[in-house]
Amino acid sequence: MTMRYMQSFNHRLRRLREERSLSVIELADLCGIDERRIHAWESAQPQGRQYPDVGELVHLCVRLGAALETLLDLEDASNAGQLELPGLTNADGDELVRAVTELERALTVVQPSDQERELLRRFRAADQEQRQMILQLLVP
Repeated sequence: MTMRYMQSFNHRLRRLREERSLSVIELADLCGIDERRIHAWESAQPQGRQYPDVGELVHLCVRLGAALETLLDLEDASNAGQLELPGLTNADGDELVRAVTELERALTVVQPSDQERELLRRFRAADQEQRQMILQLLVP
C-alpha cells in the first residue's frame, strides 16, 4: 500500500534527477547506493516500485540539494501541517524513538566534518586555475 504522500514519489524523483541532468547511475553513485534502488524507486510499475526509508529519503534530499516537499505529496495531505514518514505511521513511542535516532544517524553521515568544511572553504576561495589543479589531483 502506498502512503498518500508517496503516491507520485517515483515521478517526482525522476523529474528532479532529470532536471539536474543526472543519469540513474550518477544518482546512485552520488547517494552511495546500488542503481537498482533508483530504478525501483522510479519504477512506473506499481508492482515493482519500492520506496526509500527515512534515512535514504533524507540522504537523497541532501545529496540532490532538494527540499523534502519536492519529493513528497504534501500539498494534498488531509492533515495539513502533519508529516508522516515511511515507517512512522501508527508508530508507538519506542518505534518513534528508533526512527528519530535512525534519522539523526543518517543526517550525521551526510554532514561534512570540520576538516571537509575547511577544504570546501579553501576550494571556494581558490581561483579557477587553482581549482582545476585541485580537481586534477583528486580525480584519478
